[in-house]
Amino acid sequence: MDIEILETCKKELRRFPSEIIEDFVDAVAKLKEGLSLAMPLSRKMPSIGPQVYELRFRDMLGAYRVIYFIKKRDAIYMVHAFTKKSQKTPQKNLDLAQKRVRRIR
Repeated sequence: MDIEILETCKKELRRFPSEIIEDFVDAVAKLKEGLSLAMPLSRKMPSIGPQVYELRFRDMLGAYRVIYFIKKRDAIYMVHAFTKKSQKTPQKNLDLAQKRVRRIR
């Protein structure tokens, strides 16, 4: 399956530490092979929409998330990357990811 990373998401990913980027690249390779990812690496995000998931990464400095959308038989789209600073995902991050997913659908 093809992997598409939105330009805005690429810019957001550049702020991640290199170790987290390595983990991200590994997770993307697994998705490209057609593997299904599960907790703790990935979880569904039904509040954003169907077929929307988040990749979950952590290091000593914090938690990092990448929201992705699986468009049937087309591609997997990486739509939003951010550093998580609290237990709950901020609404502004959910809204932004949802807006980007709508553009792809």
